[in-house]
Amino acid sequence: MSAAARILRAVAALGVARPVVLIDGGAGAGKTTLATRLAERWPGPVQLVSMDAFYPGWDGLAAGSAMVAELVLRPVDPGYPSWGWERSAVTGWVPLDPATPLIVEGCGALTPANRALADLGIWCELDENERHRRAIDRDGESFAVHWDQWEAQEAGHWQRHRPWELADLTVTVGQARPGCSTMATTPL
Repeated sequence: MSAAARILRAVAALGVARPVVLIDGGAGAGKTTLATRLAERWPGPVQLVSMDAFYPGWDGLAAGSAMVAELVLRPVDPGYPSWGWERSAVTGWVPLDPATPLIVEGCGALTPANRALADLGIWCELDENERHRRAIDRDGESFAVHWDQWEAQEAGHWQRHRPWELADLTVTVGQARPGCSTMATTPL
């Protein structure tokens, strides 16, 4: 059974009308792939939000993480400011439907404040060297020049929030870190 199918089973077991799923992990760990597969298999309408759409630039991991609780998951008028990476500026507001199920994926998605507002937390675990290879293969030089900068922010997020400990399920490829409750080493 795929990780997405197992997560959907966990979501169904929650029995909530509007489930909110947070997916966190390092760059290149498979968050976007997992979230996309989960949304494709979702039984009905679902909103998929990538934090890449609102991180305010390459130094914006902490700010983007805070926006999850402050804007994306707020009960009234939820949404987020769309970030234009080419212009390095906010380009508009993206509203979300507070009644439609929601998947939020990105590094920084799992913090205590964000997790308190969600129904299910997922941690994507992958070896750092493989994450790096996958991220650079995916995004090329545009990410390569910022890898160290982003990696330092990830390390700070992990040190402050220990997101794998906030996760209900962990999707691993390879060896999981201590404290992970491993769900699957199978395809996403």
